[in-house]
Order: sequence, then C-alpha cells, then structure tokens
Amino acid sequence: MSTLSRVGELARQHDPDRFFTTLFAPAAARPALWALYAFNHELVRARESVREPMMAMIRLQWWREVVEGQNKRHEVATPLREALDAGLLREADLLSLIDAREEEAPEQEAGWAGFVDSTAGTLAVAAAHALGAEPVDAVRAAGVAYGATGIFRNRALSGKAPIAGLRDTATEALRLARQGPLPRIGLPAALPAVFAARDLGRANAVKVRGLADKLAVTAAALTGRF
Repeated sequence: MSTLSRVGELARQHDPDRFFTTLFAPAAARPALWALYAFNHELVRARESVREPMMAMIRLQWWREVVEGQNKRHEVATPLREALDAGLLREADLLSLIDAREEEAPEQEAGWAGFVDSTAGTLAVAAAHALGAEPVDAVRAAGVAYGATGIFRNRALSGKAPIAGLRDTATEALRLARQGPLPRIGLPAALPAVFAARDLGRANAVKVRGLADKLAVTAAALTGRF
C-alpha cells in the first residue's frame, strides 16, 4: 500500500475494519470512502477528545461549515470536499452524522438503538451512495450491526460495564441485513457486518483482528453472502 493517499492512511489508522472493506470496492470509489471514514473519525474525536461540551460543538461546527461548502485546508476536509463536489458523497448524509454527534451519548438504554442508527447506520448509507447503490435498507442494517457490536466491544476492552440490549440490537440488525435485498455494487458498504457477526460469536472481545476475521470478510466479498 505504498501509494496509499494521506486520507487513506488516516482511514486505515483510525478505522481499520472499515478501511479493510474498502479494498473490495472499485478503485475509483475508494478515495471517497476513505474520506468518509476519516471524516467520521474526526466527528467522533471532536466529541470524545474534549471535556467541555462547548468545545465539541465548536469543532463540529467547523466540520459543518466544510460540508456546507467552505474550503478549508485540512488533510481530511480537502478530499471530503472533493468527494462532495463530485457527487460521490451527499451533504444531507454528512450533516446528519454531524447532527447525531452534537447530541450527548444516551443516558438511558432505550436511546442507544437510535444513536447507533443515526451514526453507524447513516455512515453505511453514505458509503453505499459513494458506491452507487440503491436500495440501502440492508446496508443501513449492516451498519447498525457493526456500530452496536463496536460499542460493546470497545466498552469490554476498556473495562466498562456493558450496555444491555446492544447485543440484541446487533443481532436483529444483522438478521435484517442478511435478509436483503443487498445490491452487489453496495456490498463493500455492508461488509463491516461480517466483523459484527464474528464479534457476536465470541465469548470475549478481541482488540486486534485475526487472519480468520479478514478471511471471513474476503469470503463474503467474493460470494456476496455474510
């Protein structure tokens, strides 16, 4: 991957699971996907890396201005604007992701399913659009499955108490994703659900993906089934 762009490097560093799935996308679509996933990381970081809520709002507003058309020199903002200007990413999807991050993390268990849908679900829909895929209901479900498992995996690895119900959310979302219909062209946007299925089948969370995980994603990419 010596020719990987800077935004591709960022996606690989900060979102290795989703980055791996982009390798099964057409080469022309990969830069937009990398920009999307790097942008999503920036939103997460804007919320989680500061203690003061107002500082998080300022950072998120900066990204809102980028999405709405302001040109700002930044290693993620520049390729993101290029993908937007090319019509590979939609402003509405990206603004929805910002809206979701402006909200505090749910305090009640009942709020987590909606939070995952508005974040990971919307992200998967945006990725599907970059690939030219419609319909996207199955892709959204795949995104929710991955997002839900990601939360309880990260909490387990950091020693935090699990959020009851997230496993059920992930299991149901995975079932819906498998029901389809899933356009083959949009499959790379749904492939993170393979990692979700692997996580659901484990007794304990793993920090580093093994070869078996990546082979499972590869098999799904080749067969169209996960």
